[in-house]
Amino acid sequence: MSKTSHTEYLTLETVLIKSAAAAFRSDLLISEQWKTLNFLDKPDLKIANEEYSTFESILKSQYIEVSHLPENETLSMDSIYCRDASIATDFGMILCAMGKKERSREPEAQKAYFKKHGIKVLGEILHPGTLEGGDVAWLDRNTLAVGHTYRTNTAGIHQLKGLLEPKGIQIIVAELPHHKGPDDVFHLMSIFSPVDADLAVVYSPLMPVAFRNELLLRGYRLIEVPEDEFDSMGCNVLALGPKKCLILAGNPQTEKGLTDHGCEVFTYQGEHISVMGGGGPTCLTRPLMRKDRN
Repeated sequence: MSKTSHTEYLTLETVLIKSAAAAFRSDLLISEQWKTLNFLDKPDLKIANEEYSTFESILKSQYIEVSHLPENETLSMDSIYCRDASIATDFGMILCAMGKKERSREPEAQKAYFKKHGIKVLGEILHPGTLEGGDVAWLDRNTLAVGHTYRTNTAGIHQLKGLLEPKGIQIIVAELPHHKGPDDVFHLMSIFSPVDADLAVVYSPLMPVAFRNELLLRGYRLIEVPEDEFDSMGCNVLALGPKKCLILAGNPQTEKGLTDHGCEVFTYQGEHISVMGGGGPTCLTRPLMRKDRN
């Protein structure tokens, strides 16, 4: 049984998460931060905790080893979206540099967690570079795609290449559009979620032509998310294993597209932990290791 961090779709073995209770902390903190952080509405802490409990129970039902980032009073509510602060590789973790200034302390907090638990750190992205984990996705074990966005800049991508290209990893840059501007959360994984070696969920209207063509050249089959399910994060799909998908409830057409391609689909209610903050199931998780059960 081989294990790797260089994949988005193999059977998820270990994952790092941060609960709503640890990230949102109190009604007072929510009241102070939700507008500043550009949440669509004010989350209800009780409902958020209930939603998160269900979300976590789905992960555990698939025999995934779940670890928790601790509460940290220096971080914002956005720290619930723990994928963004680091990147997992077979060579160690890469600590990101957040493009959203209110999230600037998250990589250092994850660094402390990794040090405490003996998890190797390969390197970190430093100012003036910015790079967020939501802009990064493995296409195969030797190829990493990175989105050039308002959250991930040229300097950050250059540093990422410096860390991984000497180790034989090809970096493909996807030039993402302006869309709703610098204040909106718009990552590569907002429009692209691999769910098997040759299958991905995509939102083509916002996908760079060169990147989409690259996927087709690599033999990917594309499950298209309809326009009316893009804002409800239909394209944000967490693969728990090959063709085993976790998505936000309320995206029936995307769910049908997945099942039509032979996928098993799990859904969770996430109005307060996902919709309001703009972070779906991939954002809520930092996968550390996946395994091939073949």
